[in-house]
Amino acid sequence: MATLNITPAAAQQIRHVLDERGQGLGLRVSVKPSGCSGYSYVLDFADDVSDDEIRFEEHGASVYVAPDALEMLNGSEVDYVSEGLNRFFRFNNPNVKDQCGCGESFTV
Repeated sequence: MATLNITPAAAQQIRHVLDERGQGLGLRVSVKPSGCSGYSYVLDFADDVSDDEIRFEEHGASVYVAPDALEMLNGSEVDYVSEGLNRFFRFNNPNVKDQCGCGESFTV
């Protein structure tokens, strides 16, 4: 069984953004070939859900993952962090073997 953990900070941010939008079921996470290392994360709002997407829920927030991205994301933690003036979702992904210097892409 695949796992994906959502930290309390990430859940709070997902709920906050959806409340501001006034719609949405959760956060959709996928991966695409990109960057200098191979893949990058793609984040979008999940306003509707297809039958094959896997739903992970924790702390009152949902994250939806397509089956083709599940293997690369399995065991990951979705967090929301503040570093100086920057705030962003961070993926602590145990499957990553290497990533580019800027942190935008990764290899599994």
